[in-house]
Amino acid sequence: MAQTNVVAFNIGALVSTLFLLEYGADKFIAHATAIAGRIGVSEVVIGLLTAGAEWEELAVVVASLAQGRSSLAIGNVVGSAISNILGAFSLGLLCYEKEQPIEFDRSSRIYSLMTLVLTTLVTPIIYFATRITWLVCGPLLVAIFGVYFLLIALAIGRGILTAPEDSDDSDDDDVSSDDASSVGSRTGLLADNSNTNIRQRRNRHRLGYHGFYLCFGFLAICLAGYVISQAAINIIDQLGVSDVLFSVIIIAIATTLPEKFIAVMSGYRGHTGILVANCAGSNIFLLSLCCGIIMIDTKGTLKGGNVTVSELAVLWASTAVFTATVWFGARFSRWIGGAMVIGYIAFIVLEFTVIHGVAG
Repeated sequence: MAQTNVVAFNIGALVSTLFLLEYGADKFIAHATAIAGRIGVSEVVIGLLTAGAEWEELAVVVASLAQGRSSLAIGNVVGSAISNILGAFSLGLLCYEKEQPIEFDRSSRIYSLMTLVLTTLVTPIIYFATRITWLVCGPLLVAIFGVYFLLIALAIGRGILTAPEDSDDSDDDDVSSDDASSVGSRTGLLADNSNTNIRQRRNRHRLGYHGFYLCFGFLAICLAGYVISQAAINIIDQLGVSDVLFSVIIIAIATTLPEKFIAVMSGYRGHTGILVANCAGSNIFLLSLCCGIIMIDTKGTLKGGNVTVSELAVLWASTAVFTATVWFGARFSRWIGGAMVIGYIAFIVLEFTVIHGVAG
């Protein structure tokens, strides 16, 4: 029998910690970008590390694995990948309000095709969770992520692809405007050679400032990942529901809320390249790096069960529709977006009533 006060407390802890998770991720990304810019790291590398990278999901995955709930980790990965398409990309299509029809550029088509190829390769590997398969494929997926990162960086550097924009523009703007004001104040110092030492001290102070908030953001992500996974475990144990069900629906929706907001704003402003690149980049991050880490840690032995073939079928089908829309369905994008939203609602209902049978 579930204890109402325990369930209510853990729900409150999970919801409130989501704010800490997003705040920590924003701070980590913004100040990592600022430090990288100071030490001369390429903007392409910065963009790839910050845009489309699901650091929130990675934190939850690692924390779930650390607490021995691997099924919570794999469910979060698959659920988030589905939510990125049916819940975020679809909203971006529906919110597109330009008079001219949607157009997807070459970069968008390449990103979407890469996502479909990776999803096609990974879904059977996830389903057939054997020790040998996962021992081989886990490191391979991590290596694929590294190769993907290098190839995309090279392609962007040569102008073949356009870089996805950072999903945390507001925080970067804050850091950038702060830097701009300091640059303006230092302009006067440059005119006065006697104040050179003051300017150097300010530069060192500002680098230390970014370093402090970088560490703070990282610790916030780690703490939030632990609290969210522990709160989810407590709720699951109290209610007696499946780890996979809870993570595929509840945690996935909660941790992908920023992606949904970005998709809405990108669609409304007509930035279809950002809409596609962030969706594709997020799913590539999830299905390569996050899945690889899970496979390396569990070696095919999931505590709490694996995702079902129905969930993997929805993941592959939604990715196929996403790719087909980018390549051939621009004229019907709003209709497709509406169908995706309806499909996502139907998927959630079926998860509770049929696939995991909670209603029964």
